[in-house]
This record gives sequence, C-alpha cells and structure tokens, in this order.
Amino acid sequence: MAVYVCSLKLTTPQSIPADGAYHVVRFPFGAAEPSDSWNMHQATQPDGAQVAAWATDDRAGLIWPAREGWGQFYGMVQWESGGYTELRDQFVRDPLGYTDDPVNTTATDHRPPSPGMQCFTKGHGIWVYPGTPIALRVAHNDREARHLVCAEFKLAIHT
Repeated sequence: MAVYVCSLKLTTPQSIPADGAYHVVRFPFGAAEPSDSWNMHQATQPDGAQVAAWATDDRAGLIWPAREGWGQFYGMVQWESGGYTELRDQFVRDPLGYTDDPVNTTATDHRPPSPGMQCFTKGHGIWVYPGTPIALRVAHNDREARHLVCAEFKLAIHT
C-alpha cells in the first residue's frame, strides 16, 4: 500500500475577519512548504487556475488529492489572544464550489477559548478523490478580526 502525503505550514499571521463565517486557511507554496512531493499543493492547480498571491487567494488553502484513497487529515491552529468566546475549525471538501458536491464539511469543532495559548489539534479520516480539493477552515466570534499565528494542514492518502 502506498501513502501519498502533503504537509502544509503557515507561520505568517493570517487575519480572519470578525464576520462569524468560516474562512479557508491559506498556505504558502514552494520552498516554504514542509512537504509536497506528490504536487498536491501547487500554485498552478489541476483545473488550470494559477494562484498569483498565496496570502490573499483562497485557492492557496486547497490540497488537491493526487490519488483516490482513504485520506487521513491532520490540522493544527494557533490563535492570537482575543475577545472571542468561541473558536471554530473544520475540514471541508470543495470549499470553493468547483465540483458537483461543493462545501461538504466534516470534523467541525466549536470550542471555548482555553486558559493560556489558543492551540488546537485535530484529526479525521474520509475518502478523497482527485479533482475534489480539500481545505482547513476556521472562524471565531470576536467583534474584530483576529490572527491565526500558526497553522498546519496535512493529508496522508492510503491507497
């Protein structure tokens, strides 16, 4: 059995608006990535679209599975301090609506802030398919925009 892995990491703070809606976590491309040997997170995407600026284009948050198989997701988010009473995160298939089954969410967590740092991890497994991108999305309920200060999103596909 082969395992196809894509491992993304964000260390540049990303602002998440105070609108209560979920937002795709965007990740840098190229040498900034911890691991993408199967080309599942590229600026030139499988549908032909080109991402010019990873920090402002939600397509920079997409992993396009290289193979069909059982996908094990791993996520980590770290928030700055804020006045929120709830922090949210989820994995989602096709968050931008490119397929016939758009915005199919799973592993949604709503959490109160913890004492100390706001660091959360999660894992979940679902079947993944080439042509159906996946993403990590986050939200909060503060009255002002807040930053993710660090995030990771990983996919391991077992074929």
